[in-house]
Amino acid sequence: MTHCCSLVNLQLPVPPLIGNSFPQFSHNRKSSSSLNRFPKFQPCRISRSTQATSSAPPMEVERSDDSTESSSAMKLLFVEMGVGYDQHGQNITAAAMRACRDAISSNSIPAFRRGSIPGVSFEQMKLQIKPGVPHSLQKSLDIEKVKSVFPYGKILNVDIVDGGLIYSSGVHVEEMGDKNDDCYIVNAAVYVGY
Repeated sequence: MTHCCSLVNLQLPVPPLIGNSFPQFSHNRKSSSSLNRFPKFQPCRISRSTQATSSAPPMEVERSDDSTESSSAMKLLFVEMGVGYDQHGQNITAAAMRACRDAISSNSIPAFRRGSIPGVSFEQMKLQIKPGVPHSLQKSLDIEKVKSVFPYGKILNVDIVDGGLIYSSGVHVEEMGDKNDDCYIVNAAVYVGY
């Protein structure tokens, strides 16, 4: 698919420069308008066009072993991204849930509810969740709790990948459930389509 669009069509004033000198402003005391004190600038037009190409096929839905549905293509509309932290308690599931909430918290999707996509109803909204979790913590991630973050849409799969971060928060607070001073970060990509 090829798209062509004009990104910038802007007029900028360009002062007439001679050598390294700046234009001299004339003070016209007869006029009360301060605009008359400035020289008349010649506008300069800057115009750019770009071409964006996409040869990517529709996103293929990967199924986990426990899925009973056959594999089919999901028509991808957009991708939401988020970051989640767990500073105390060393709970990777809490960090993943926060990352997913962050991904969906600043979006509204009226197209599904209002029928803006011809032939697609609200019930046909599909999601794929891809959390980036530190490799050593992936087995302790509670996928069902992560799925509970999403208020609607059919979750086709949760694909856990290597990512995120474990680092020292600089403080170990036993009263907050800390076992050590580790802080966990999870990144999440949420694919939305039908």
